[in-house]
Amino acid sequence: MINHLNITQFLEKAAVLPVLDVRAPIEYTAGHIPGALSLPLFTDEERKQIGTAYKQISRDKAILLGLDYFGPKMSGMVKLATKLAPHKEVLLHCWRGGMRSGGVAWLLDLAGFTVNLLQHGYKDYRRLALHLFEQKYPLLILGGMTGSGKTEILHHLHQAGEDIIDLEKLAHHKGSTFGPIGQPPQDTIEQFQNKLALALYGLKNSNRLWLEDEGISIGKVTIPKPLYDQMQAAILIKIEVPQKERIRKLTREYCQTDKAILTDAILRIKKRLGGLATKEALQAIEMGDMEKMVELALVYYDKAYSFQLANKKPQQLITIPLTTTNAEENAGQILAELKKKKLIMN
Repeated sequence: MINHLNITQFLEKAAVLPVLDVRAPIEYTAGHIPGALSLPLFTDEERKQIGTAYKQISRDKAILLGLDYFGPKMSGMVKLATKLAPHKEVLLHCWRGGMRSGGVAWLLDLAGFTVNLLQHGYKDYRRLALHLFEQKYPLLILGGMTGSGKTEILHHLHQAGEDIIDLEKLAHHKGSTFGPIGQPPQDTIEQFQNKLALALYGLKNSNRLWLEDEGISIGKVTIPKPLYDQMQAAILIKIEVPQKERIRKLTREYCQTDKAILTDAILRIKKRLGGLATKEALQAIEMGDMEKMVELALVYYDKAYSFQLANKKPQQLITIPLTTTNAEENAGQILAELKKKKLIMN
C-alpha cells in the first residue's frame, strides 16, 4: 500500500515510523529531515551520469539509464529496508516526490511494505523550514558574560516547564573560539537549520520561548536571519555573575582539555587579545594554570559582549544579579524576578 502524505501528516508519523531518504549520499549529507535514514537509490556518480544524460541526450535516455542502475539493487534495497523497518511500514521521500521515491515506493509496496510517501519530497520540508523561520515567536533571550552558565540555566528553565531551544547543542558549538572543544563535528548550515526548524515546529503553540543570546554565527553555522532579527529585537534577560565565579566555572570545564587544543584556541584570538596577553595565556596553559588562562581570555570576551550590549535599547534589557553559577538556583531566581516584574504570569 502506498499513501501520499503532505508535510504535516508526514512529520506526525515521523515520531513513530522510520524515515527513508532515497536521495544520493551527497544530497543527504548536505541536509536531510532530522532523524531520516539514508537509503540511496543511486550513488553520487550514478546520479551525476543520469543528470548528464537528461541534459545532453533526452529524458527517455536518463530513465533507461536509471533503470539499468536500479534493477541490480532491488533485492539489496528491500533487505536493507527490512532491517531498518522490521514492522514493514516506512516514510519515504526523495528531492521533490518524483521518480526516485516513486520507484522505491513501488518496489517496497511489491515487497509487502506500507509506504507513506511525502508528496513534494525534501523540497517541501525546506519550504516549511523557511516558513517557520519567518514566523513570530514570543521570545525571551537569556544573556550574560561568558562563563555565567547560561546554557545550564536554560535547561533548568525547561525542567521548570519553560519552552527552550538550545541553539549551541543544535550547532555542536559553544559559540566562542573554545566552542568546538568536546563537541561533535558541526553539521552543514542547511542541516543545522533543518534541526532548528523541527525544534520550532514542535513548539508552534508555545506561550514563550527561551533562547540563549548568540551572534548570527555559531561556529561555522548560522541562525536564519528572520529568526536572528527577532532575537535582536526581543527582551534580553541579562544575568550578572561575579567574574571570580565565572573563572572557576570555566576552569573546571577546560582543566582536562588537551593543552594543544587550548593553545590553538588562544592563537585564534591572538590579534584581539594582544601580544602580551597572548604570551601570558600561552605560558599559563603550559604551566597548567587554567585560571590564569581563563582570566586573560575573559578580558577579551567581556569587552566584546559589552560592546554587543551597547546596541540594545534600554527597554529591552532586564538585569538580574546572581551570586553563583548554580544553574538550578539561578533559573528559579530568574523566574521569580520576571514574575515579580509581571513579565511572565505563570
